[in-house]
This record gives sequence, structure tokens and C-alpha cells, in this order.
Amino acid sequence: METQRQKKIAGVIQKDIVDILQRAAIDGGLKGTLISVSKVAVTTDLSIAKVYVSIFPAKDAQELLEGIKSNQPLIKHELSQRTRNQLRRVPELLFFIDDSLDYIENIEKSLKGEENPVKNPDLLEKRKKS
Repeated sequence: METQRQKKIAGVIQKDIVDILQRAAIDGGLKGTLISVSKVAVTTDLSIAKVYVSIFPAKDAQELLEGIKSNQPLIKHELSQRTRNQLRRVPELLFFIDDSLDYIENIEKSLKGEENPVKNPDLLEKRKKS
């Protein structure tokens, strides 16, 4: 169960991280890239913040995530500058790709019958008869 304090800190971090990452993408010459922070989860001791990012187009996601991870100290520093009146200590930032949109898209495709394993048995893994 997330406390109000965790939610408040997560909200503050989310708002500023979006800004920092978007600016970094533009400065890095990635004009057509959209980076959004879908969720920030802060641990109960407030020492770690898990930041879930959605990156569009998705083909650049993994590469961009690596770039974000390697710039984590700079991002944390920038965050501490922006939040120094709200946060005493900026938590350690861990970045993850949020693939929930892909997951939802796959479910929708299945529901529409675009990838129906019953009509197309090749989609199913072969089961061995024992």
C-alpha cells in the first residue's frame, strides 16, 4: 500500500523527470521522439524511485533507455536542483521501459481476432503428447 507521502514524492519526481527527459531528447537531436513517464513508484523508505518511461517510436526505446541509464547521475542532479524546495533527498532513480501499451495493443489485436491462435494454429506453441 502506497502512503500519501510516497504518492506525493512520486508525483513531484514524475512531473520534473518528464521535463528533464524531453529537454534532453531535444538537445540530443531526437526531435521526433516522444518520451513520457507513465509511472513513478517510490519505495517505502523513499530511497529508490522506479521510473517507467514510454518511448515513441518504440524501435528506439531500448537504445534510449540505455542512454537515460548512463546519464542517471546527471538526471538525478538536475532533479535535485528542481526539487530542492520539495525534497530533502532525491531517491536513487531506476529506469524501466513501460511496455503496458504494447501489452494492451496485443490484447486488442487478439480480441479483434487479428491474431487468433484458433484460426492460425502456427501461433500456438507445439505441445508434445506424452
